[in-house]
Amino acid sequence: MKRLLVLAALVMALPAAAADSTGLTPLNELTDGKYKGFRGGLYPDGRNTPSKQYLKLGLAKSAEVKPRGGKIVLLSIGMSNTTQEFQGFKQLADRDPRKNPRVTIVDGAQGGQDAIRISDPNAQFWTVVDQRLAAAGATREQVQAVWMKQAYAGPREPFPADAQKLQGALRTIHGILAGRFPNLKLVYLSSRIYAGYATTTLNPEPYAYQTGFAVKWTVQDRIAGRLKGPWVGWGPYLWADGLRARSDGLTWQVGDFAPDGTHPSPSGRQKVAERLLRFFTTARTARGWFVVR
Repeated sequence: MKRLLVLAALVMALPAAAADSTGLTPLNELTDGKYKGFRGGLYPDGRNTPSKQYLKLGLAKSAEVKPRGGKIVLLSIGMSNTTQEFQGFKQLADRDPRKNPRVTIVDGAQGGQDAIRISDPNAQFWTVVDQRLAAAGATREQVQAVWMKQAYAGPREPFPADAQKLQGALRTIHGILAGRFPNLKLVYLSSRIYAGYATTTLNPEPYAYQTGFAVKWTVQDRIAGRLKGPWVGWGPYLWADGLRARSDGLTWQVGDFAPDGTHPSPSGRQKVAERLLRFFTTARTARGWFVVR
């Protein structure tokens, strides 16, 4: 019996067969619907944009972003996917004539560093972040905006417990960010890309999809005042249902991924990089400091 239970646990841990589609609806298109009883949309009430009041707060925080010692640092925080995608964004942005020359883009994200690991303020992750800031000629005091994309390895909990676990880690990391970077004004969150092609249990579907709820609920925590400090909002929403095109045309093909079906290939990194650049050059809380005036 014990052997059967072990085998059953192993089978349950295996990802579903690679799929071009899961049938799930992207969170930003689920505005009038629900997923397992939870309302869609990126923001409360099925909206994809912040309320006027919360946007006003974000714009006020954005207006406080000023060069300090000649620099405005935009820092990434996250895991392997995050660093791979952010490096592509940095390459695009650093050669884009629209980018404010005072903005210094620093990749603090690191492979193998999931949300649970970095929610420890004494983790080596944070020492490496300091080292990367120093290598860029920057300091903690110059960090004023963060893009964070996180998940945790090997989720097995049923929804919503998995998303709530990630939400708790994101809340803790937000507190660490606020404590380490005294001039941090804006934190932008993104959830996972598609994982229907995953061949490992690292973070397959539907867990990748469900990270969107963790981000949504963390943003709601800041809106409700349960989180203090930097303003928190959505960065680009990156999940689409495989080959089933989103309303804006986004799809994820098997060629957009490495052999594990989880990490992005060069084409997958490019997709995220382009959406990050579009976000920082157009989002109302970002373009005022990111783009040359």
